[in-house]
Amino acid sequence: MLPTIRQLQYLKLLAEHGAFGRAAEAAHVTQPTLSAGIQELERTLGAPVVDRARSGVILTPVGEEALRRATVILNEAEELVEAAKNAGQPLTGRFRLGVIPTIAPFLLPRALPLLRERFPKLKLYLREDLTQRLIAQLKAGRLDAALIALPFDMAGLEWAHVADDELLAALPANHPLAAQKATNPDDLERENLILLEDGHCLREHALSACRLNPPRAGAGEEPFAATSLPTVVQMVGSGLGVTFIPRMAVASGLTESAPVAVRPIAADHPAREIVVAWRAGSNRRAEGRLLAEVLKDA
Repeated sequence: MLPTIRQLQYLKLLAEHGAFGRAAEAAHVTQPTLSAGIQELERTLGAPVVDRARSGVILTPVGEEALRRATVILNEAEELVEAAKNAGQPLTGRFRLGVIPTIAPFLLPRALPLLRERFPKLKLYLREDLTQRLIAQLKAGRLDAALIALPFDMAGLEWAHVADDELLAALPANHPLAAQKATNPDDLERENLILLEDGHCLREHALSACRLNPPRAGAGEEPFAATSLPTVVQMVGSGLGVTFIPRMAVASGLTESAPVAVRPIAADHPAREIVVAWRAGSNRRAEGRLLAEVLKDA
């Protein structure tokens, strides 16, 4: 006897929702049906997969291992169905794409019309989030691909190159450094350096590319940080400090809304690499590469 796909789906939903009732609702079955499926799974494995407590359902060690393997099996099963549906028709039907916030508003407005024109049967579902969360969803099978920036830990993933996105210095328009044709990273480090909050990969890319240390504030103070690039630009335009900004954001007109001067950085290749990533061995590999080609044109 082997576990069925349905039983593995029940286990995954039970782990996600933490209660039989909510898991059954998500599975569109009755609670007794879901409970019977879990019990049959336990008989097949010869060990309990869940502990039933007042506070909810807790996976046993066997259940944790079963969930890990079930996630892989369910991902492959879903991709099998999508591949069969779309055989010979790449980028047809559902495609779940994650995008980081420092790319989405600048590249997607140009890319989406191209995708609609070239692949009219594509049903693209977009999710904007930070890199680490997108990669976690990618590995869990909740995304088919993700549009992210490197460098980043890409263990278990494959990817296709889209573009190198140069990092530029953004300064208040009346700042003395704005008189220079290019800005030295050491000069920027001596200023009030405004970066995105921890978790945004652009923060680490900028510091790494220019070999700078994270900004430090005075005693009892926090260094300036922001949650989005538009906020960073407004802070710079108000004279609060200087920052790094991707060329794609400048090309999209982001700096036109504030009195900001943009200058190249005098460093060795200060840039991030934009890629489309997918799970290693995924059946969506060819579509991921095709998507990267369209994004290159955009």
